[in-house]
Amino acid sequence: MKQWYVYIMASKTRVLYTGVTSDFLRRVCEHKGKVIGEFTAKYDVTNLVYFELLDDPRAAIAREKQIKGWLLAKKIALVESMNPRWMDLSEQWLRSSEIGRNGIPGN
Repeated sequence: MKQWYVYIMASKTRVLYTGVTSDFLRRVCEHKGKVIGEFTAKYDVTNLVYFELLDDPRAAIAREKQIKGWLLAKKIALVESMNPRWMDLSEQWLRSSEIGRNGIPGN
C-alpha cells in the first residue's frame, strides 16, 4: 500500500511551504534542488521541518488543505510541536542517499 506524506518546508527566514506527496524522498530532493515551482527557488524554501505519514491519499490531500488554510502562527506551532529547533529533518538521511546534480536521487 502506498503511503502519503504531508510536509512543511521552510526557508532560513521561516517562509513556509506545505505540500503532499507519495514519493517523499524525491519531492524533498526536488525542493532542495529548486527544480519544482518558482516559490521554492524564489524564497529558498529548502529545509524539511515537519511531516506526517498517512495511508489514504484523500486524507493526505485534506490535511494539506487544512494546514494551508491555517494562520502562520498555527503552522509555526505545528512545526514546533515536532521540531522545536527548526532543524532540517532531511539533512541526515539525505547525506546517506546519492543525490544527483539536479537534487534528485540517482540522477
